Amino acid sequence: MFSKDIGIDLGTASILVYVAGKGIVLQEPSVVALHKDTGKLLKVGTEAQQMLGKTPGNIVAIRPLREGVISDYDMTERMLKEFIRKVTSFRLFKPRIVICVPSGITEVEERAVIDAGIQAGARRVYLIEEPVAAAIGAGIDITKPDGHMIVDIGGGTTDIAVISLSGIVESTSIKIAGDQFDEAIVKYIRRKHNVLIGDRTAEELKMKIGCVFPRPEDETMEIRGRCLMTGLPRVFSVNSSEMIEAFEEPATRILEAIHGVLERTPPELVADIATNGIVMTGGGSLLWGFDKLIESHTGIETHVADDAISCVAYGTGKSLDSVGDMQDGTINLSRRKQMN
Repeated sequence: MFSKDIGIDLGTASILVYVAGKGIVLQEPSVVALHKDTGKLLKVGTEAQQMLGKTPGNIVAIRPLREGVISDYDMTERMLKEFIRKVTSFRLFKPRIVICVPSGITEVEERAVIDAGIQAGARRVYLIEEPVAAAIGAGIDITKPDGHMIVDIGGGTTDIAVISLSGIVESTSIKIAGDQFDEAIVKYIRRKHNVLIGDRTAEELKMKIGCVFPRPEDETMEIRGRCLMTGLPRVFSVNSSEMIEAFEEPATRILEAIHGVLERTPPELVADIATNGIVMTGGGSLLWGFDKLIESHTGIETHVADDAISCVAYGTGKSLDSVGDMQDGTINLSRRKQMN
């Protein structure tokens, strides 16, 4: 075959591209920088991310995906086109593409993703739900009549699903994830220290000392921001126990969503989950102590999958093997088969 099939994890924070036979070949932030006056695309991915919050008036750096869905269709299409161009060396045949989407996506949002993929150079576009892709990527055999619970915390959405017999039995998708944790830090620092910090500083805090469960030893980090009283730069320290306080609301919302899915799940599958445990994937699952927090609230053993950030991309890539069985725009293979 001249065209390699491609799997894309179209994330709010980053995009991962999987090429059949090669694995994950690209992982870049979902950011584009363009010239305001001419509309010319200047940078995509990592180079564009470095411009966030630092651009002059005539250059704008934007994230075209918000809360797991396309907020700027034109920019998403141009960004996808650029990434697809990077991973396909020749343009003789257009590739078939499987794109990963949140489980709570609407038909309109679904259509926008398919259209963006086609316009970006795909021959055909298929969709797969994030929890299904995450489960496949985490090495779970989803074909068995056995219940597994996946909690996928991405940049824009947290997808929670119970999977059995290759399909989603019960699920929910909430718009509380990595971005909201960053926002929670910005609000907390403003309220507690009277200092304004940027999103990138907030993300750095989250990754270095962020936690949702008490650490064995309190960790501190020095950060810089703008004092709201004087308007001047200020350097101060933040510790990890403050992070627990800052994250209380978004973490509680995720716990409530997990509880809700468990409540709606058939008892036989809940018994399976109690045995198999809860599997966490996505970048947000790496927030220190999240598995411990879920375990303490549910009483169910919880663990973070190996290579949690790439699970969805690997699962999307593995689903390329069965792309011949999919219908265009299929969102969940088993659900479609039951409907037909």
